[in-house]
Amino acid sequence: PGAFFLSLAGFIEEPERKYCFECATEEQCQEWVEALKRASYEFLRRSLIFYRNEIQKMTGKDPLEQYGISEEARFQLGAHR
Repeated sequence: PGAFFLSLAGFIEEPERKYCFECATEEQCQEWVEALKRASYEFLRRSLIFYRNEIQKMTGKDPLEQYGISEEARFQLGAHR
């Protein structure tokens, strides 16, 4: 069986740093890709927005309002980091 590799590079904080993942199977590689997607900022931001909206529908209140951050662009659906 061949080896599968997944490489990541070019992070804003450390553009010269590289991460390499070696997988025994293509399926393992795909599992890494999915895990990294779930850990991404954008995934977490979209999850926050989704659950914020769900809570607002159920309670009629914005759960972020108590922290004074409900109007920040990063918590709006169309905003980007």
